Amino acid sequence: MNVSKDVVLVIGAGPVGLVATATLISSGIPVKLIESTADLALDLRASTFHPPTLDFLDTLGIADNLVKQGLICKNWQFRDRKKGVIASFDLSLLEGETRFPFRLQCEQWKLTRALRDYIDNHPDGELITQTTAEAVGQDSDGVWVKVKHQDGSKSKHVGRFLIGSDGARSTVRKGIGIKFDGVTIPEIFLVLSTKFRYELAMPDLANIAYVSDPHEWLVLLRTLTLWRVLLPTNPEECEDSIMDPENIERRLQSVCPSSEPYEVMHKTAYRVHERVANRYVDGRIFLAGDAAHVNNPLGGMGMNGGIHDAMNLVEKLKKVWHGGSLETMGRYERQRRKVAIETVQAQALRNRAILNTSDPEQRLAYYTELQKTVNDPIKHKAYVMRSSMITSLRELEKID
Repeated sequence: MNVSKDVVLVIGAGPVGLVATATLISSGIPVKLIESTADLALDLRASTFHPPTLDFLDTLGIADNLVKQGLICKNWQFRDRKKGVIASFDLSLLEGETRFPFRLQCEQWKLTRALRDYIDNHPDGELITQTTAEAVGQDSDGVWVKVKHQDGSKSKHVGRFLIGSDGARSTVRKGIGIKFDGVTIPEIFLVLSTKFRYELAMPDLANIAYVSDPHEWLVLLRTLTLWRVLLPTNPEECEDSIMDPENIERRLQSVCPSSEPYEVMHKTAYRVHERVANRYVDGRIFLAGDAAHVNNPLGGMGMNGGIHDAMNLVEKLKKVWHGGSLETMGRYERQRRKVAIETVQAQALRNRAILNTSDPEQRLAYYTELQKTVNDPIKHKAYVMRSSMITSLRELEKID
């Protein structure tokens, strides 16, 4: 057993756990970050960074380097699959509100690599890999986690506080008996990455485009080297059929015909859930990121919301660490849970509704509303402030 309690334990080394760890150690608070895999994931996963997320990462000195490795996107679109552009939103309207008035398209692994380097080079940070959390607990002055190592041996780590950033299937959340109610979206989401040059083949295409259609909506996201295509898929279709190269080729050809076969660099299919934990705080144990809330990816708010959780949590935990009341952490729960329900989840569901509706009158109403918003400078800025997650961050400061 590790008997030193003068440390924060963080379970899960995804972006949320890494940000929490890096921010804590930058403030002189020692952290043990426990991760079940041998190395940090290098797959594509999330790719959209909103402006306030970059502002947060800037406090760690890694935002500018991330921007250099990504694609700056100053506009994004709602499109109709047949009619083309419905509304384009201008993120340069955010100038003066943030240092980064754009969305950054950059693969998640570039962030995790930068954060790992930060932690590895800091004396107060320790990343423990190939170690799986099996149980957690606490008493009046500390926390503990029982872990299993790759060789089958087991041990126990103790600390003053514990952050569960271990994903939607969180061992920490289950271990402290927190409910995770919600719904599962009917479609399976199929994500394909290809080198096909959509920007040359589709007129006036922005680097981020949400494409509405009564039969099959889709999302197009560009990175420096690839385009990512998200397609809703019948959940009754078996995985082999969904992933069949001929079916994938057929679906990509229907998005944009190509004389050459599509070169698919990466493909994944997953179910999407809308769930929020009924509590984020249990004594000295806290939840953040997907362990606390999951939502569909339409709007790019999942990873961003999780990083915002981490920054909010650490801001308050620093005060508690230095003698403040543990009740301070209740405000973290009240603030971030409200954002998860009223902003992140609500915006993601609204985006899906706009893309997915098959009723002609409802589609026209959505389109008209979007166009009126874009054509009104005040409404336009308010919309990008909200969709970029700036508004929610400012409003939560009003929550005691």
